[in-house]
Amino acid sequence: CGASSSPQPDIGALRMPWSEHDRVLRPASCHPLARKPGTMPHTTTIIIGAGAAGLATSRCLSDRGIDHVVLERGRVANSWKTERWDSLRLLTPNWMTRLPGFSYGGPDPDGFMTMPEVSSFFDAYARSFKAPVQEETTVLSAHQHEGGYTVATDQGTWRARTMVVATGACSTPNIPAASSSVPGGIVQIAPTQYRNAKALPPGGVLVVGASASGLQLADEIRRAGRDVTLAVGTHTRLPRTYRGRDMQWWLDVTGTLDARYDEVRDIARARREPSLQLVGTEDHRTLDLGVLAANGVRLAGRLTGIDCGTASFAGDLQDQVDTAEARMHRLLDKVDAWAFMNQMVDIPPADRGSEIAVGAGLDSLDLRRENIGTVVWATGFKPHYPWLDLPVKDERGGLIHDGGVLPTPGAYVMGLPFMRRRKSTFIDGAGDDARDIVTHPAAHLDATASKLAAAS
Repeated sequence: CGASSSPQPDIGALRMPWSEHDRVLRPASCHPLARKPGTMPHTTTIIIGAGAAGLATSRCLSDRGIDHVVLERGRVANSWKTERWDSLRLLTPNWMTRLPGFSYGGPDPDGFMTMPEVSSFFDAYARSFKAPVQEETTVLSAHQHEGGYTVATDQGTWRARTMVVATGACSTPNIPAASSSVPGGIVQIAPTQYRNAKALPPGGVLVVGASASGLQLADEIRRAGRDVTLAVGTHTRLPRTYRGRDMQWWLDVTGTLDARYDEVRDIARARREPSLQLVGTEDHRTLDLGVLAANGVRLAGRLTGIDCGTASFAGDLQDQVDTAEARMHRLLDKVDAWAFMNQMVDIPPADRGSEIAVGAGLDSLDLRRENIGTVVWATGFKPHYPWLDLPVKDERGGLIHDGGVLPTPGAYVMGLPFMRRRKSTFIDGAGDDARDIVTHPAAHLDATASKLAAAS
């Protein structure tokens, strides 16, 4: 049929030329802990990853006087600097950009940071408390040893009594098996490789996945004049603003974002919830499937497979839309109830927008005949910890944890979906989770010291 005979590609196989040159290497930072030449460096806690989760944990450990090192494969906030598209802004307003001891202090609290601004924010945060980050250090393996953990890197091997995995939830794109059936000559990328529409090869674009990333990319590529088809699966629709306030303000003030992992009925299901269909723009506009359809994006249901160059879709598009609509109304009902209980009489009337009617959508798409030049797999991310040699993984490779506490004593994780709160993957959630998590290594260290004292 002319389909590619290669196996399902990993992210390396999908890398576009520009991403080979978009990172300038810098020498690794020197860790302040002194050691004799030729000896293995020791510290109390090793943090792996210097994004929001890792830096927040570092700050909280510093506040407690616990010595530690942060190992980062690239630079501080590396993913924000190298794996985001040019026009992307935060989906949360600037006032929500807050971490322990640090927060946004600019002139536009209701705006949305650009990626260069986010990068500068994290750099300033790391400098604010002299975070002990060792950059350009790739972790090769991490395993347990008596009394702690050994972490081997391409810059040497560390030992520590406790360890925090803070590599985040978006390290490895989840590319479906159908990618192996895409005809040769069609470029396949994940959102982490996309930069702008001009950099894409000629032809139409098939975007698979309609959560936050897929929705925004379909919109931007269509606005650039390209033919775009969007395959829609489970998603969460919300207006950008509601009753005169940003939707994130309502989620924050009603406590929705602070819901704890040990308070929900089905935490496994809650952790699989798709990201919100929100977009951060200067005009605070709402972006949903109705807007895309009106702008000429062709909509289809879930991608069910690709055979002989033809993509097939489930006839469930309207069902997916209706389910998202019902979910939105349930949440907005809670907002209305909260506003009534708190006597917010000065807010504008409710405007939930028009119902979206899109029908069954396309049932198939001949990729060659429709001159599709690019497939964007906006299909989320999957866990990937090949370097972690600990009995803490489930059958899918994810980490088994209880609110960030791993089964092996003294090991923890940060930055996973709904790890301790619904907002765990937000910048704003990293701080609250870090404050909670550092109580565990502190208690573990105290318990270990007590045992040693008793034994002596």
